[in-house]
Amino acid sequence: MNRNRRRASQRGTSLLELTVVMALLAVLAGAVTTGWDTGATELAAAQQEIVGSLDQAFTLARARGVDVTVAFGSASGAGEHLPVQLSRGVKWGKPAHIPLPPGMDPDPLAARTGASHPVITVTPCHTTLAGAWFVHNGKEALCIRLNGKGRLRVLRWRRDLAQWTRL
Repeated sequence: MNRNRRRASQRGTSLLELTVVMALLAVLAGAVTTGWDTGATELAAAQQEIVGSLDQAFTLARARGVDVTVAFGSASGAGEHLPVQLSRGVKWGKPAHIPLPPGMDPDPLAARTGASHPVITVTPCHTTLAGAWFVHNGKEALCIRLNGKGRLRVLRWRRDLAQWTRL
């Protein structure tokens, strides 16, 4: 009889063991959530939104034979308009403490406001005005650059590396 009791107790877990395991899981979950940077996720979403809007603009421009404008918020003027919406954690512009990407000439307007071209117009011939957009979350930033031939380049300012990296 004593042997059967011992086997039954060895099969389950005690309330004390369960409490200790749950406490350890709570501590680990707290450590993970405080170290998780949601701003990086918001910047990745902003990058997808901007790149997707530009791709859509090039497709619409070619299909309809008209210029298409991509802008933050609403745009005005003739032609098609594609607004870009950002989440609340992502701001337009480049913070002063983040330097310009290598090889980028300082623009007086961009140096003051962080924004050199708030509106980018793409044409049916897949050309565009050279443009650069900056978005940031206060710690890190993205630089979305278009050359005159519509070639897109995305750079990210990495705070931990203190440099711009190509995405």
